[in-house]
Amino acid sequence: MALLEVEGLKSYYLTSRGEVKAVDNVSFDLERGESLALAGESGCGKSTLGFSLINLLPPPGRIVGGSIRIDGIEVVGMPEDRLRSEVRWRKISMIFQGAMNALNPVHTIGRQLAEPLVFHQGVSWADAISRAREYLELVGLDPDIVNRYPHELSGGMKQRAVIAMALLEHPDLVIADEPTTALDVIVQAQILNLMKSLKRKLNLSIIMISHDLAVLSEIADRIAIMYAGKIVEIGPSEKVYGNPKHPYTQKLLGAIPRLRQKQERLEFIPGAPPNLLNPPAGCRFHPRCPSRFEPCDRREPELVEVEPGHWVACHLYSW
Repeated sequence: MALLEVEGLKSYYLTSRGEVKAVDNVSFDLERGESLALAGESGCGKSTLGFSLINLLPPPGRIVGGSIRIDGIEVVGMPEDRLRSEVRWRKISMIFQGAMNALNPVHTIGRQLAEPLVFHQGVSWADAISRAREYLELVGLDPDIVNRYPHELSGGMKQRAVIAMALLEHPDLVIADEPTTALDVIVQAQILNLMKSLKRKLNLSIIMISHDLAVLSEIADRIAIMYAGKIVEIGPSEKVYGNPKHPYTQKLLGAIPRLRQKQERLEFIPGAPPNLLNPPAGCRFHPRCPSRFEPCDRREPELVEVEPGHWVACHLYSW
């Protein structure tokens, strides 16, 4: 049994103009100790999917259908008190986008790391602070940082502190939402190396969310490409990067500068992502797709396996 099983997940934002279908019928699974990357343009539903997995969608968002099972336990529809005591930070934790926004400026780092242990597990403050020191050291920080406030730390140090916070209750799965945003390239590399090291040491499963395919290639065993609320391609990283099948994936990868390959010009995707209040019929990418043909504007493609473990939702492979 996979650690995480997601089937037909639908997460919508209910607005005065209608339902924004941010995540629309998404299915995938994740094995224990595996890392999965979620990639795509801004607004494609990556972060909404991440927040749905931990059942923390901000209003007016809500899960309207589908199933999320962690270790065989159904999360969708679970009462809030059970979510807090049994799932969040114990089975699934999250590294939120923007470390400064995830830390309270008026409390010390130690208090913020210790608080979940005190309230979730009934640990004493002294023992919780002691464990916070251990985990700060695990992520490469001085344990005495427990006595500092967020404004006293650099961006990279705050990001490491947030990673320590996500690991404190020994979760099986960590969701990392753009963990290298606003960091310079040297600190980005340090954070990615840290996460790879922690994955090996702790046998963590990781879902990494980013629009930066170059960053994702450093850590992911598999990669899922999202477009307009749907997964359009998913497979082992070497297959998706080395032999992308979906025209959208091909365009995304073509937009990345390559140091060891001569490029006359970078690729780009014409147009803009669709309005998810009223997404296009058929394949949602067809208005921007250079390979579209007759069925694309009327029939939605299903994910088909084009090679072992490599799935694509495109009529080029199912027609």
